[in-house]
Amino acid sequence: MKEIAIQIRAQSKPGVLRDITDMMAKCGVNITYTYLFTENPESASLYMELECVENVDKFIENIRNFKEVKSVSIHHSMGEIYGKRIIIIGGGAQVAMVAQGAITEADRHNIRGERISIDTIPLVGEEELAEATSAVARLPRVEALVLAGSLMGGKIARAIDEIKKEHNVLVISLNMPGSVTEKADLVVTDPVQAGVMAVMAVADTAIFDIKKIKNKKF
Repeated sequence: MKEIAIQIRAQSKPGVLRDITDMMAKCGVNITYTYLFTENPESASLYMELECVENVDKFIENIRNFKEVKSVSIHHSMGEIYGKRIIIIGGGAQVAMVAQGAITEADRHNIRGERISIDTIPLVGEEELAEATSAVARLPRVEALVLAGSLMGGKIARAIDEIKKEHNVLVISLNMPGSVTEKADLVVTDPVQAGVMAVMAVADTAIFDIKKIKNKKF
């Protein structure tokens, strides 16, 4: 039984995705992650991560037999390439400083074989920040969220409650006014240190137990 990642380029037309996934179901293949996008009006690209693939060669041959399929290629999974994700959301200056700490620390662990990637987005406004926080629950491989701003609360704090109900995501907040600091697992005043601690908390190569300092301020 094997886990594989594949990319399929096919004609962009109704029913192609249905036919391919129907074949996979009949083969007992489970889809763990998928991403579909249109390259141009005639062509679409479908990336999939799959498990329970018993015969990879035969499975790939079955996909190539669809007349709409142009090509099929096998790849390493996104987890193997990009690994665990840390999302940093907030004001531009604070996000930049948190990212500085996170990227520097991630580099140290990635050199030792870890895979940690850092995603950032500077945003302004309660609605925008709340939407971005809620969206973390819909992103794959997210291990930690850092909220980096000068004032956060209200809908943003409620969004933290929502994602924590369904997902085991570590939430780190900068020390700031607003109710977000009451919802966060950890509050850190220094933005660079917040980025460093986020990486240390999720890295397998770090000797750091976030449970020992949860719900504390630094």
